[in-house]
Amino acid sequence: MRVDRPTLRRWLMLTPALLVTGVLFGVSMYYGISQSLGYLPFIGATRVSLDAYASVLGGATPAGREFWAALGFSLWVTGVSTLLSSVAALLLAVILSHRRRPAHQATLLALNANLALPHMVWAIALLLLLAQSGLIARVAAALGLIATPAEFPVLVRDQAGIGIILHYVSKEIPFLVLIVLAVLRTQGHAYAEVATTLGAGPWMRVWRVTLPLVWPGLSAGALLVFAFIFGAYEVPALLGVSYPRVLAVLALDYFLNADLNRRAEGMAISLIMTVVVLGVGILVRRIDGSER
Repeated sequence: MRVDRPTLRRWLMLTPALLVTGVLFGVSMYYGISQSLGYLPFIGATRVSLDAYASVLGGATPAGREFWAALGFSLWVTGVSTLLSSVAALLLAVILSHRRRPAHQATLLALNANLALPHMVWAIALLLLLAQSGLIARVAAALGLIATPAEFPVLVRDQAGIGIILHYVSKEIPFLVLIVLAVLRTQGHAYAEVATTLGAGPWMRVWRVTLPLVWPGLSAGALLVFAFIFGAYEVPALLGVSYPRVLAVLALDYFLNADLNRRAEGMAISLIMTVVVLGVGILVRRIDGSER
């Protein structure tokens, strides 16, 4: 098979970056897999086994007793955040695609500004706003809406993960809106106009016309959002509770444990998280393939 010169030149230009990325990824995977199998030569543990996975999945150790609750909590937070972000982004993008150019440009600027805001900064802002000792609770108490700030509903550091979900929904909607808008720009309004002519209402147009058009881009973006949230540590650590914890927080806790034997369990949890994300990715790709 002959490769044309422009293609060969592009691959040669990409080779240094691909080489560095491949080496870093390969070393990281070797490091993670070997430690999850109990190969910890710095403490004299050189016997390879599946004991860490058995401890995590079997429920006989502290890590195992918390693992399944953490997995369920992680899937809850990640799934709800991804679903709400995707639905809201689709509806918002449809609305924005019909706005006049000046207003549209201003909206795009606001969306990009949100993307530039670090997650930790926004998480701290939500904590200061929504906590029972936060700004909104104090203002509500001052206005007489509630007797004391303590009566304000618990929205952060709560058992249901509402604060974490609010954070990710508000941060990921702009990311997905930009993806959907980019797809809608390439499609124009012809399909929607035909659907309107045939008697379709606004919701029917979104469901039957817009969603199929943007689904490849939206599903890919939603998968990226799912993977990011599922593996994120800092926001759940700040806005979450001590139990249940998300898997990322649990894994890091065991990895940094003073007892270095617990590191294998932390690495095992991390690799199980990788398998979950890969499984979700394969499922989404299969759904995409079946709908084409």
